[in-house]
Amino acid sequence: MDFRPDAARMKRELAELVAINSENPPGGEGKVAVWVRDVLVPLGFEVKLIEYDPGRFNVEASLVNGEGPVFAFNTHMDTVPAGDGWTSDAFTLSEREGKLFGRGSCDCKGPLAAMIEAVRMLVAQKQAWSGTLMAVFTGDEEVASAGARHYAASRPKIDVVVVGEPTGNACFSAHKGSFRPVVRIAGKAAHSGSPHLGDNAVFRAGQLMPLLAAFHENELAKRSHALVGNPSLTVTRIKGGHADNVIPAECEMLLDRRLIPGETDASAEVEIRELLEQAEECLGIRAEIVGYHATTGGATETGIGAPIVQASLEACRAAGVKEPGPFGFQGACDLVHFTEAGAEGVVIGAGDIRVAHRPDEFVPVDEFIESAVIYADIARRILKP
Repeated sequence: MDFRPDAARMKRELAELVAINSENPPGGEGKVAVWVRDVLVPLGFEVKLIEYDPGRFNVEASLVNGEGPVFAFNTHMDTVPAGDGWTSDAFTLSEREGKLFGRGSCDCKGPLAAMIEAVRMLVAQKQAWSGTLMAVFTGDEEVASAGARHYAASRPKIDVVVVGEPTGNACFSAHKGSFRPVVRIAGKAAHSGSPHLGDNAVFRAGQLMPLLAAFHENELAKRSHALVGNPSLTVTRIKGGHADNVIPAECEMLLDRRLIPGETDASAEVEIRELLEQAEECLGIRAEIVGYHATTGGATETGIGAPIVQASLEACRAAGVKEPGPFGFQGACDLVHFTEAGAEGVVIGAGDIRVAHRPDEFVPVDEFIESAVIYADIARRILKP
């Protein structure tokens, strides 16, 4: 069957999406959601705009075409802030040397535009598939995945999902997660001219850091997952003290704990609390977890034998992807929220994650166009009558 996309239309629609500023923070997914609704309603989809927070939206679109599985396309509508350093306007799609430049071109308005085109191809050939086709586009993935969390909490009936993220059009069936606790180290304030009368919390934090590093090297680095590799623990932020001439009474550090499939926030927290207890017993360091920073979510994996993984690998091979996978995503994404709601899924999309958050973000034109073919082919294989 001919599943060829309209390349000119895909470029035009990607340009329209890039022109909608949905930088997060603060997030501007509402205008993107309206754009999606206006495209999908004429194709016969029932479309809902779901406002999960004031001014923040998800889109749920569904088209029933006989009996069969429920298949969903998903990606996110927000982008990271454009920032400085661009050689062309970040919100005007430009084409140079076979690449399309613009904020969100690969993360993730490129996948969104490609999924829209895939939907069009599927609607045009309804006789080739049977089941329910959904397009679920979420907000806030770049900060805390509030959109996907809210959507998954409703326990939607979705059997399989393809999540759009830049993977070079290869199939990624697992991804890491992240857990970020805030640890407060206690000390005792004193005049900085008489430091012996106090207990410097910054110094105490300095004593704690080698223990954290040793836990990473001696424990976490020895664990491994076949697709995503090792979990990790590091410190990404630290602050302490309130005056130039006062010994700090407390110091806070933000830990970044990367999770692999099989680990959870709860299991990681247990290990960190045990480490803090050891620090107090051995060195007298008084430290506790006092809060948490938001993350995209936990780790997940779909087994290689799952129909969605096999269908995705077949579609990638058919499209000429040299190394179709399956691979593991080193970062986190919204797949975990769909799998926790009961779906099986993979992550596939055009582009390279290494250029996603940088100035002059781009997606290769050929990969972008071919991703629509891959998306439609996967859906056709899963929804085969």
